[in-house]
Amino acid sequence: MKTNRPAAWLWVAPVLLIFGSPSLVYAHTGVGETSGLWNGLAHPLSGLDHLCAMIGVGLWAAQRGGRALWLVPLVFVVVMAVGGALGMMAISIPFVEPGIVASVLILGIMIAAAVRLPLLLSIFMVGTFALFHGHAHGAEMPLTASGLTYGIGFIIATAALHFCGIGIGLLARQSGSTWTWRYAGAAMVLCGIYLALPI
Repeated sequence: MKTNRPAAWLWVAPVLLIFGSPSLVYAHTGVGETSGLWNGLAHPLSGLDHLCAMIGVGLWAAQRGGRALWLVPLVFVVVMAVGGALGMMAISIPFVEPGIVASVLILGIMIAAAVRLPLLLSIFMVGTFALFHGHAHGAEMPLTASGLTYGIGFIIATAALHFCGIGIGLLARQSGSTWTWRYAGAAMVLCGIYLALPI
């Protein structure tokens, strides 16, 4: 019987790509030493942009359902790893910071309005956002970043945020509470507006 579960190697690929790089993604400078597993676990929780985007990807994937439930978060992780590698190699990508803010705003709107795009378009959009997030992580990575343990922590934390969004989304679908989507999406939009404000 055919299932919608991804092959195991699809989950391993982004991790191997990051571990094959000189060091690992780290998007927020000045947070502290980044050499250990606990630092890697904590890092995704330290930035509002990453926090909102990761949970938002999970929420939208659950809202859309079907193959998007696992494929959308998987594509985000894979493309984010590619973007991180480009950032570490100092290969520039235009509009990275606006793209990160736009990812939070657009995902918030999509969730609040329950927008259902075709699967390929959903993947393309999420992949574009992931490229911006990954590039920022790679470009701003401190020289003190260590390899394997930090990378494991970062991947686990990012996946956990995806699963958190998916879990909230599945509970909302099961209970039929459409207000959950609206409030969650509206909260993301507000966070995106806050991120867009000059400091």
